[in-house]
Amino acid sequence: MNMPTSLRLIAHASTRAMRTGTFPDDDPLDTRGLAEAAALRGRWAGTAGAPVLCSPACCARQTADALGLHADIDDALRDIDYGNWRGQRLHDLARDLPDELDAWIADPSAPPHGGESFEAAMHRVGTWLNALRQDRDIVAVTHAPIVRAAIAHVLRMDSKAAARIDVAPLSCTTLVASPNGWMLSADGNA
Repeated sequence: MNMPTSLRLIAHASTRAMRTGTFPDDDPLDTRGLAEAAALRGRWAGTAGAPVLCSPACCARQTADALGLHADIDDALRDIDYGNWRGQRLHDLARDLPDELDAWIADPSAPPHGGESFEAAMHRVGTWLNALRQDRDIVAVTHAPIVRAAIAHVLRMDSKAAARIDVAPLSCTTLVASPNGWMLSADGNA
């Protein structure tokens, strides 16, 4: 019996921006994130031969390298474009732009920062998932919001409900191919 084709979405390791509540701006991994990723080197050795795709962001490329994965860049895996909020602390935005921040939190279609809304990212990720070949295992290193968008797309969730999905650094979410598209796998054998 053939095993179903899988897509493993790995959230990149931690960055200083994550630890300080700052919107990402192509940040590198911090020392702790790099060490945590290196400690997992070889975890996905069983996927040898599977294509490995990666966001173009520095933190995703460094995560793939630390995990020992030779990845090809796939722009569809890029993080949400946070526009003019890149590099700004959430705390400062809450103080300086509370209405805009509240609108962004409450409405997944709102991009008050001049970048990409979560719904736009969800559409981008859904298009990418629908176009993926489902006849081979794939590993992809990306960002927590992109993993969240993939889960929401696969489960056909409302974009507001997707905000309730927690994606930890270096977590692996497995999707399995089916005749009806990708399904979320909860087998725990990622």
